[in-house]
Amino acid sequence: MRILAVGAHPDDIEILCAGTLLRYAREGHEVVICVATNGEQGHMVIPPPELKEIRRKEAAASARVCGAELIWLDIHDEFIYHDHETRMMFIDMVRQARPDVVITHNPDDYHLDHRIVSELVFVSSFMASLPHVETAHQRTDGIPPLYYMDSLAGAAFIPTEYVDITEVIEDKLAMMSCHESQVRWLKDHDGIDILDMIRVQGRFRGLACGVEYAEGFRRLDAWRRCPTTRHLP
Repeated sequence: MRILAVGAHPDDIEILCAGTLLRYAREGHEVVICVATNGEQGHMVIPPPELKEIRRKEAAASARVCGAELIWLDIHDEFIYHDHETRMMFIDMVRQARPDVVITHNPDDYHLDHRIVSELVFVSSFMASLPHVETAHQRTDGIPPLYYMDSLAGAAFIPTEYVDITEVIEDKLAMMSCHESQVRWLKDHDGIDILDMIRVQGRFRGLACGVEYAEGFRRLDAWRRCPTTRHLP
């Protein structure tokens, strides 16, 4: 299968579903990570033009740990809107990735960028299959199942499916460690040790499903989006 994971910012995927992507990759599936915004606002000192280049390189390094393809949309951080231009960009991104499974933010997440990306992925993963919507890439066949990933610290998110990431937890942390600028930013701006938070959240989700570490998901149950087989590893 081809797996598409779409995050609003360059470190969202690493925090919330990188363990599952590592599991997919180790089982021989192709993984595509799409980063919607360039993360240029995520530092207390480094100016946006310099920071976006740093974050692009960090995202590329993280993707290499997973063996994933990286799609970098380069939308301004904190200024992503669900307008015509951005919707068309997302439709073409889905067509480029040609996914069998899509993972993205849950629609009730804490950050507006996350919510908008969730909405854009929902609509674009359907519209990518429409023959008369023209973009650079050819339309996709069918509508892929869509899974919503956890929220930070699990806030207001109740998973319905879990993935055991015990064997890949250290590699997940290695992916996040590639985002050196954000490990520092999250300490300075939010007082959070993000590597510790990832481990604690993984352990907590693991307790819910009887393994050491896990990631939680909720499948979108909607017409044509309800496969009869499990698509998560």
